[in-house]
This record gives sequence, structure tokens and C-alpha cells, in this order.
Amino acid sequence: MRSGLLRGLRGPQGVVTVLGVLALLLVIVLAPYVWGDAATATSVAERVQGPSAAHPFGTDDLGRDVLARVLIAARLSVLLALGATAVAVAGGIVLGVVATALPRPLRRLVSAFIDILLSFPWLLLALFFSVIWGATASGAMLAVGFAGVPSIARLTYTLASSVTGRDFVRAARIVGVGPVGVIVRHVIPNIAPPMLVNTAAYASTALLSFAGLSFLGLGVQAPDFDWGRLLREGIARIYVNPMAALGPGIAIVLTGLILNAIGSLTGESASRTPSKPYKAGKASARAAGGDPGALVEVEDLRVSFPDRRGDLVERVRGVSLTIRPGETVGIVGASGSGKSVTAMAIAGLLGPEATIDATRLSFQGIDMTAVPRAADRRRLGLELAVVFQDPLTSLNPSLTVGRQLTEVSRTHDGVPRAAARRRAGDVLASVGIARPERRARQYPHELSGGMRQRAMIGMGLMGRPRLVIADEPTTALDVTVQRQVLRVLRDARRRTGSAILFISHDIALVSGFCDRVLVMKDGQIVEEVAAARLDEARHPYTRALVACVPHMGTDRSRPLPVIDESGGVAEEARA
Repeated sequence: MRSGLLRGLRGPQGVVTVLGVLALLLVIVLAPYVWGDAATATSVAERVQGPSAAHPFGTDDLGRDVLARVLIAARLSVLLALGATAVAVAGGIVLGVVATALPRPLRRLVSAFIDILLSFPWLLLALFFSVIWGATASGAMLAVGFAGVPSIARLTYTLASSVTGRDFVRAARIVGVGPVGVIVRHVIPNIAPPMLVNTAAYASTALLSFAGLSFLGLGVQAPDFDWGRLLREGIARIYVNPMAALGPGIAIVLTGLILNAIGSLTGESASRTPSKPYKAGKASARAAGGDPGALVEVEDLRVSFPDRRGDLVERVRGVSLTIRPGETVGIVGASGSGKSVTAMAIAGLLGPEATIDATRLSFQGIDMTAVPRAADRRRLGLELAVVFQDPLTSLNPSLTVGRQLTEVSRTHDGVPRAAARRRAGDVLASVGIARPERRARQYPHELSGGMRQRAMIGMGLMGRPRLVIADEPTTALDVTVQRQVLRVLRDARRRTGSAILFISHDIALVSGFCDRVLVMKDGQIVEEVAAARLDEARHPYTRALVACVPHMGTDRSRPLPVIDESGGVAEEARA
């Protein structure tokens, strides 16, 4: 953000904005000392005069210089507008961010409450609050501020909701970052650019609204004065001295333009820079004991999600599997078969809308259907790694790659920043990224797709991974980069002894990389077979998947086989 801001300041808009801000600050700071006497000195002989060399904006009905009063009113007008903006932004951000962290019923209730407040005209809310707090400067400031909370809250809620569903937020939860840490480190930095723009826009709106309240007699009271009160005094003699009314109006317009320019410049530069794990379902009798040699145990896992009417629809139906230390298990199936939902249930990342029911769902003896204790969160953060499908959405665009890699070590191991950075450089080098120190200082958008994916793998290696869940990590990559990523995963397994749960729709890729293959269809595992004996599969759907993979001996004169709706093989004419 700093480099983007410096580039923006060098442009014409940046230069004009800086000059405008400096001029406004000089007026706010120096006006009372330079023009204080002229603004308060009365002269009966010079009352109600038009513009002249001595008084460019003329005089008021007590002979006071209108230009001097406009300049001095800048301090109170701007400070009150900024105070109202601070109230609106603080209240809106708190309300909007808290709403995203609430359970779904409460979230909907808060969202509906915000919508109800937005249905009232903004000025009507400001007048309502001004009546509550009285016709004073502080009362008007609170009125304008609270009237703006609903619009800021709606914007914050919408932006935060779009960020909290991203893969890099789920990855942060894996490493044990708490709700406050997720909001501070990952949500707020990513909603900052549009929030800065809207904050500046609201500041200009607050300035105009405050002037309107003072114009109506509900804001600043005598003997104090702001631009709205001066406008009220000047409008009564606009035909005698137009500048008495136009002067405060010009000041309001120019200050509003400066505030909008600040938000536009800051937002543009920032955009250049780039609860419970789930809701338990009905009570289930979990088997005691289990396989002591298993790393992951899943027995009769069922996952349901609500539809539009609120009815639960089961997406994973009775899945059971076991993963042992050091082995690579592949889950293969078509889109929508339940592969990723099963993997995210194992990692505890399905979110509060998911309903989970399982006889057993454990990782390293940790019951993943229960709220993890602090010690369990630390173990999960160090021993469980997830590599998502799209690294561009899995990595936080507002943080450097190195900063994201060091999060695991600093959060769970208490490693000092310098040591964590050295560790991040070593890990990036181990996954085949050249010049790791330089890459660690870059943002995700500055890396290629293959480098981002390897950085995601490196993030998992910052701890002591016992299990790496790779959710279609090669889907968006070409075959050359796919091979590099698979080699990195294989090397990581060999160095750390970790197991890998590899998810893909490509059965040929899975068979060449994994020890065992689990075939999923319609939320169920229909067959489990050793990868070396995939050609001996018995289930029709597995045989259909194998038959659809072309090989060197495929008869090119015949149409390629495809899978029909029933899961069998159908012939389709070549296009």
C-alpha cells in the first residue's frame, strides 16, 4: 500500500490533493490567530457592506468581516464533520463485522435490522437523533454520526461476508487464528480500500449534513459559528451581499472535494496492493477407542446443508475411511460427488451452516465434532495443512507471502519474527522457489500460478504436518506445472513423513500419485481400491471413470467414451 500511495502522490490528482489538504490544514490551524480580530471586531459604520478590497466577502449586520469568519469557521466545521464520520464508521464497522461472526439466525436478524434502518430517509434519522440529543454542536455531531451507521454497517457486512468465505480465511482458521485475529489480520485489511473511499465520501456528506442542521438552527449555537450558521445568516441578505451566503457555500464545496479526493487517492493506492468449526447435528454415539495406529478415522460421516426453504439436504451420506501415517490416499469423483465436503469436514472447515453427524470423526485422536480446546487448536495448526484449489483466492492479497508463511510459527510456536522469516525462506527454497527472500517480500499477485501453489504447500510445511489435505491443487495448472507441484508434495511427504489426502476429478492423476483410491459418487464412497490395481476395479462407476481416460493404445478412429447420467459408459460421437 505504501508504494502504491507514493505512486499516486506523484500523479496530477495526488499533487492537487496534497496541496488542497495542506491549504485546509493551514486554514484550520492559523485562521484563529491571523483573522481572529477581524472576525470578532464589530463596526457599526461598516455593517452590511458589499465586497470590497478591505472586505472581499463584505460584512455582516454587526460589521464583522465575512471572509475572516468563513476561514475561522473551518476548524469547527471540519472537526465536527470528522467527529460525526468517526462515530458512523466505528459503529458501522463494529455492527457489520460482528454480524458476520454471529450464528446464522442472529446474523439474519441483525441484517434485517440494518435493512429496516436503511429504509428510513437519512435526513429523517439525523433530525430524529438531533431531537434526542438537543440542538447543540455535540448533539448534532452524534445525530449525523448515528444516522450514518446503517449505511456503513451494510457496506461492511457485505464486504466482510465476501471475505470470510475465502480460502485464505479458512486456512487462517486451520493454523489456529482466533475470530479476532481473523478479523484484524485478514478481513479488515481486505475491505480497507472500499471502506477508505466510502469513509471519505461520508465525511463530505457529514460536512454538508452538519451545515444543514446548523442552517436549520439544530446545530452550532451562538456565539459559536460554523459554515452552516454563517450560511443561515448570509441567506437573509443574499440580494444585498451575495458573497455573505456564497462564501460559506464555496468553503463547503471545496472541503468536500478535498475529502473525496483523499478517499479516492487512498483507496486506489490500497487496491493496487494487493466460531465453531461447524454445527453438530443430532446426538450421535461415538465409538470408544478406535484404531490406535490411524491418523484419521471417519465412520458414518453425514453432512447436510439447508436449502432455500431451510430444509436439510444431505450431501455426504455415510462416508467411512481411514488414513494411516505416511500414506497417500486419493478421493476421486465428478464435481458435486462430495469429495471436498468430506475433506473440509475432516479439517473442521465447513462453517456454521453445515450440519455434521458422525459415529467417529477424529484426527490424531482429536474429536473434530467437538469445539477444540486451546491445546487442540495448537496441534491442528501445526499438524494439519490444507492446500486449496485456487492459490490466488487461498492467499491473502493484502499480506506478503512471507508474512502469511510466518503466521503458523509465530502463532503456535512463539517463534520470534526474525527466526520465523528465516524459516519461511528455507521452506520456500525447499518447495523449489528461487530467490526465496525476494519472493517472501512479494504479494501473491506478483507470483505465477505454480509458485503460488508451491507457496501454499510451503505454508503447510511451516509447522510439523502429519496430514496434508490437497483439494484439487493442480486443476488450474498446465501439465508441466502439475508435475512440479506433485513432485513438491511427494518430496514434502518423504521429508516430513506426513500423510496426504489428495482430491481430484482426474482418476489417472490420482492413480499415479496415490497409494489407495476412494471413488465417490452422489455423496458416497462406492469403491476403495489400491492404485496399482485400479484396472481390477469392480464397481461400474469406477470402471467408467477408467474407461474415459485416453491412453497411448486408445483407438483414435472410435469416439471417446463418456459417462451417462446413470454412471455407466456411453458412446458419444466425436465433435
